[in-house]
Amino acid sequence: MFFSVLTTLLLAVSSVMANQSQQAWGPMRANLGRLLLAFVALGGWALCFGGGVSGAGFGQFFLSGALGIGIGDMAFFATLPLLGSRLTTVMMQCLAVPTAIVVEWLWLDTRLSPAQLACTGVVLAGIIIALLPTKKDPPKVRVKLSGVFFGLIAAVGQGLGAVFSRRGFAIANASGHPIDGFTAAFQRNLGGLGLTVAFFLIWRLVQRRSNESTPAITGKSYGWMLGNALAGPIFGMGTMQLALSTTPSGIVLPIMATTPLLVIPVAYWIEHERPTKRSLVGGIVAVGGAVALTLV
Repeated sequence: MFFSVLTTLLLAVSSVMANQSQQAWGPMRANLGRLLLAFVALGGWALCFGGGVSGAGFGQFFLSGALGIGIGDMAFFATLPLLGSRLTTVMMQCLAVPTAIVVEWLWLDTRLSPAQLACTGVVLAGIIIALLPTKKDPPKVRVKLSGVFFGLIAAVGQGLGAVFSRRGFAIANASGHPIDGFTAAFQRNLGGLGLTVAFFLIWRLVQRRSNESTPAITGKSYGWMLGNALAGPIFGMGTMQLALSTTPSGIVLPIMATTPLLVIPVAYWIEHERPTKRSLVGGIVAVGGAVALTLV
């Protein structure tokens, strides 16, 4: 549970860094850059101190990355301009959790108690209160039906990615050669990086044909990308794998789902963006549910 909370804090910082990095580099370059930095950092750890690409659970971690990072994250970026950031976040977080709970129950026979399920519901309710657009506060983009399709893919990708990591740890432990969280994060990164590179090359080809301009890169841009990589796919992903090594995904993901709410104070500190009353109320509800889930 400690690593679940730590992951949430790291991802909150990463989200603000990612916003700055995307403005400087563009979404595709920013996403690929952070994964390449994570590949170098996590690869150095895994090859020098961890298990490298060995281990009985390697295939599961690789698939976890392909689903969660490769397909899930790319679908998330595709959803943003179609639904807006808040509706995309609500859809992804609130559907990834039940996906993980059901799949892990059917596949790994992991059963959550009624109290744990109730606390999970409180967390998701808080997220909906804080982030769901209303008539008085509508999405900043024109909502398109295709965004729902990509949002579903993003949510299912994230949920399945977490369950495959759980399966990878179970196989590694059963083989008598358990794996550490940062090696698991490296193996997961490999699966996500491969698909991300493929999507990037296709995007570059389309960009060249349409003669789209690229953002001007400054020295500060590298700092935002590095900060995003450190807090996200390096330490954030490492602590997430440490959490999943001992805790069901149906408990880890609801706590991680509060990340957009913890972004509120971080964004206020870094970007001076004032939170709304509704976001504060929803944040209190969600964090209260997360605390109760931890105690349960």
